[in-house]
Amino acid sequence: MSKPFEFLFRVRYGECDAQGVVFNARYGDYTDLAVTEYLRAAIGSYQELVRLGYETQVVRLLTEWKAPARYDDVLCATVEPTHFGNTSFTLTIAFTNLASGQVIATSQATYVLVDAKEFTKQIIPAEIKSALLEGAVGKQINQAG
Repeated sequence: MSKPFEFLFRVRYGECDAQGVVFNARYGDYTDLAVTEYLRAAIGSYQELVRLGYETQVVRLLTEWKAPARYDDVLCATVEPTHFGNTSFTLTIAFTNLASGQVIATSQATYVLVDAKEFTKQIIPAEIKSALLEGAVGKQINQAG
């Protein structure tokens, strides 16, 4: 099996709550950051998708928490496509603590491909599906410093 796309980043102080752990709502931000970097690795950038006449809209986001992440932890988000429909696709993101390997959280984000001007659903073209399936495999973006 191929190594999935990885996005490494460091938890910042302002992302933590009064309990000293990453505030739950931040995982939506983390998912968005990881997917943005995944799209950059797979197709060049989100702007490239727009240039092709498409955008994506989130229609479902599910996050399950397993363990806390704390300030200055380095997290590794792996992103993998796990489902394709006619107009939608689902990416599964696993967040792990890089030092310990412990799974912190998992997210499933489902997107609908839409026309960049009218925002109407579009059938996913074969070249975009192929890029999402194969374009980011084995790549890593490291923003952890």
